[in-house]
Amino acid sequence: MISLDKRVEAWIVAHRTGWLDWLSIFLSRIGTLGAVWIVIALVLAVLWRRPWILVAVVAADLAADVLAALGKSIVARHRPFVHQLGPPTTTHSFPSGHAATSFACATVLAAVAPRLRVPLFALATLIALSRLYNGVHFPLDVIAGALLGVATALLLLAGARRGSLRAPQRD
Repeated sequence: MISLDKRVEAWIVAHRTGWLDWLSIFLSRIGTLGAVWIVIALVLAVLWRRPWILVAVVAADLAADVLAALGKSIVARHRPFVHQLGPPTTTHSFPSGHAATSFACATVLAAVAPRLRVPLFALATLIALSRLYNGVHFPLDVIAGALLGVATALLLLAGARRGSLRAPQRD
């Protein structure tokens, strides 16, 4: 499995198209620390006057980032250091923090705004794929990060629903 993972990464890097480099670097930058997701949440929170949207997305972003960092400390997998695009990355690669935070935030936002589900998950997918294109992750890193992000968000959403069901009702 690891051998296939490395071959797929090498194939992706070998088939880069120069005119897409800037887009891939840009997607990785806006995905750093969930920045784009926090901006989207802030806009929705202000437009809909629901500040809890921002709080929920920040919580998902932080939780996914912490869990991804924990995963990197447990699984000390080296990055594919050959031909990286963008700023050099020196931490371990498994799981992808960009994929984890992007999918966690997209999942929370999709629960809040179901009509935006497709563009939200499309953006999360593009950010995750940019990490492969940039040569800083292997495919399994990105898949694991995406799964970690979705699981994190679903657990947070379930906890929030459960907490709201137990909240005292006011007349």
